[in-house]
Amino acid sequence: MSIAEMIDVYWLYALVGQYPQGPLGGLVLTLLLALLGMVLALPLGIVLGVARTSSRRRLRWPVTAWVFVVRGTPLLMVVFWAYFFLPSLTGRKTGQFSTMLAALVLFDAAYLAEIVRAGLASLPRGQTLAAQALGMSRLQSLRLVLLPQALRRMLPSLVNQLASTIKQTSLGTIIGLSELSFIAGQINAQVLVQPVAVYGGLALCYFVLCFGLSRLAHRLETSTSAHA
Repeated sequence: MSIAEMIDVYWLYALVGQYPQGPLGGLVLTLLLALLGMVLALPLGIVLGVARTSSRRRLRWPVTAWVFVVRGTPLLMVVFWAYFFLPSLTGRKTGQFSTMLAALVLFDAAYLAEIVRAGLASLPRGQTLAAQALGMSRLQSLRLVLLPQALRRMLPSLVNQLASTIKQTSLGTIIGLSELSFIAGQINAQVLVQPVAVYGGLALCYFVLCFGLSRLAHRLETSTSAHA
């Protein structure tokens, strides 16, 4: 089978997997998983990031320890624990998609917490003092003054984190999740004679997605610096 014939036969399978006759997969599932992971992790990351800047040690230290432990643990290990080890304790097997999504949310939240902390730390001290002078509480100053400004500064880092999450979804292949890398393996097993083309196409897909996001992050960073 030539490369052109392979593309003609398998492009839809690489895009959506077996859908609509079977479960959704392929590139669409990869993007859906990455976007959901980021969307669900962002509120948790904001809460943890704010806690990292708290003056209360009883709040700041446990959160700091949790963030460092998660960031220092391989995502692959967490996926294995969640999919193979937890069912032996709970007696209930978790689904492939929900397992990978939970692992991504856990990891993204820890990294987003550091992004939020850095965003808040980058704001001038005068912003906090001005909010206090207006009689705002700590929560009000965060909600109305500090976080809106910090989130604008954080946009490039958030886009870069999304690119990282897209690459991390490839770990779903170890638990049989039919994301893009798993589908590429299935196509290669059927074609057999075109492994360079199959995995080269896979690498190209990830490169286009991540490079595009990195350029978007660069433009956002330039725009943010120009309006600072």
